[in-house]
Amino acid sequence: MQTTQRRSITDWLPVSREELERRGWDEVDVIIVSGDAYVDHPSFGSAVIARLIEHAGFRVAILPQPNWRDDLRDFKKLGKPRLFFGVTAGNMDSMVNHYTANKRLRSDDAYTAGGVAGFRPDYASVVYSQILKKLYPDVPVILGGIEASMRRLTHYDYWSDSLKPGILTLSGADMLVYGMGEKAIQTLLRRLADGEPIHQIRDVEQTVFLAAASEPLPELPGIQTLQLPTHTECLSDKKAFAKHFRIFEEESNRWQGARLVEPESETLTVVNPPNAPMQDGEIDIAFDLPYTRMPHPRYLKRGAVPAYEMIRNSVNMHRGCFGGCAFCAISAHQGKFVVSRSEKSILKEVEQVASATDFKGHITDMGGPSANMYLMKGIDTDKCKKCKRASCIFPTICRNLNTDHRPMTSLYNKALRIPHVKRITIGSGIRYDMLIGRSEAESKANGLNEYLEQLVTRHVSGRLKVAPEHSSAHVLQIMRKPHYRTFVQFQQKFNEINRRNGLRQQLIPYFISSHPGSRPEDMAELACETMQQGFRLEQVQDFTPTPMTLATAIYYTGFDPYTLKPVYVAKDKLEKVNQQRFFFWYKPENRRWMAETLRKTGRTDLLAKFSKRPHD
Repeated sequence: MQTTQRRSITDWLPVSREELERRGWDEVDVIIVSGDAYVDHPSFGSAVIARLIEHAGFRVAILPQPNWRDDLRDFKKLGKPRLFFGVTAGNMDSMVNHYTANKRLRSDDAYTAGGVAGFRPDYASVVYSQILKKLYPDVPVILGGIEASMRRLTHYDYWSDSLKPGILTLSGADMLVYGMGEKAIQTLLRRLADGEPIHQIRDVEQTVFLAAASEPLPELPGIQTLQLPTHTECLSDKKAFAKHFRIFEEESNRWQGARLVEPESETLTVVNPPNAPMQDGEIDIAFDLPYTRMPHPRYLKRGAVPAYEMIRNSVNMHRGCFGGCAFCAISAHQGKFVVSRSEKSILKEVEQVASATDFKGHITDMGGPSANMYLMKGIDTDKCKKCKRASCIFPTICRNLNTDHRPMTSLYNKALRIPHVKRITIGSGIRYDMLIGRSEAESKANGLNEYLEQLVTRHVSGRLKVAPEHSSAHVLQIMRKPHYRTFVQFQQKFNEINRRNGLRQQLIPYFISSHPGSRPEDMAELACETMQQGFRLEQVQDFTPTPMTLATAIYYTGFDPYTLKPVYVAKDKLEKVNQQRFFFWYKPENRRWMAETLRKTGRTDLLAKFSKRPHD
């Protein structure tokens, strides 16, 4: 863990009554309640929002991982905020944080000091909000973070195997800020500080609120209002939920989405449209704030925060993702349109990382949700404003998308010239489908070959991780991922660059089992394909349905919301376990089972291929 000896405790935002007193504060304007340990770093959402509130001139404190099991003294120790409580479950949905795909309780927590589990409740946003509304009924509670954002409307909850209403209904909170939320939270701050009651604030973009069914909604010039099926309709008719999801996803992927209204009995859940995509460089302010870039000193004796240790020497260059993968929540949370930091801001952060006394010279990542999307956007913005495609690169790369990789190679080279930086590796996943199958003219114009050459020869730490996810064409179609031959061609290029440069590096592919559409015979084909490529898989996972993704909607309904055609879904626990067994075809205990399964599924044609497997 990084040393904190040279810093004053007041360099961190206050987390205790003693730290408030050291600043001479008797009260604060905002208290952020978080399910994560307090790490004062731009990769941790609660720190970003708290620092933005501080930057706006308000007093803010953080209440990290309060004890919800005792007499609730943790919720009282900082007092009552003047404006509102902000509540977040943390950087992950609390249920994903707690449970495996098989619903087994995890034994660790990457966002807690020492990696110790049990420091946040299930459905943390709901639990924290209910406690706060009970203790301080007159203080507004505003939800934020990934858990609240992706549960803002009726959603399927895998862990209870039920369709749940929007999280405002469940929690009793007063408002929700979805997505990254910087602009919305600053607008709310000003209006609440001016004395406007939160229940009268109805027109702030990127917010969600509950309203009486009889309440007239304010006019939003140029914004369409769409009504969703009710929660009750979704409960009784899966096709109603499919329609609900389709509207949600399509509007999430627009440049300017509609206002969504979900009626239920006497109330409306109103989702105001998101802010228009930021201009490049607009997000610099969130990254340039005076973070200590370290965990709070209160954790020194409890051990390192694993998630911090993973990213402490990495730099985020952009947010958003136009990949549109069916199982991913990034576009619905961060947005489909990529927003990039300025080169100046990125290099300034590299300098900060490199100046740490314990920095060893290795920047472990310069990337984002997908590493190679920096500065990529539509060439003609007017065309983007009319588009509602979920992905700009599936099933084909949009002709209006700028895929120039040269700014990235240039930026990597500039970062390498910063004092004390000896090496930069790219830890984020890359979208290799933007690098493969392009014409010679496209490759040259966008610097694709130069990027790949530099990536493999200078920015891979022995192993490059990529995510083909599956080998079956029909499963990949559902996933919105490229054909498997694209990955095979990428592997060939990767191996050729290594051979030419005398390198011995590995390609490490990620795969998912039990994704909607995946049958046992599809997993057998995947095992066969990867075996023939010489892989012994290790980066694998079983599909976990997370709220408000396309794959989760298919998992719950059993059909594609866009076509209403049935889709095979593996739900039986034994079948899910068996789909994972195909990943490990090389284990002796799986070989007889695989042979029997292939015979049962009528895929005896694969038996001969497995008999020719590489020597163990």
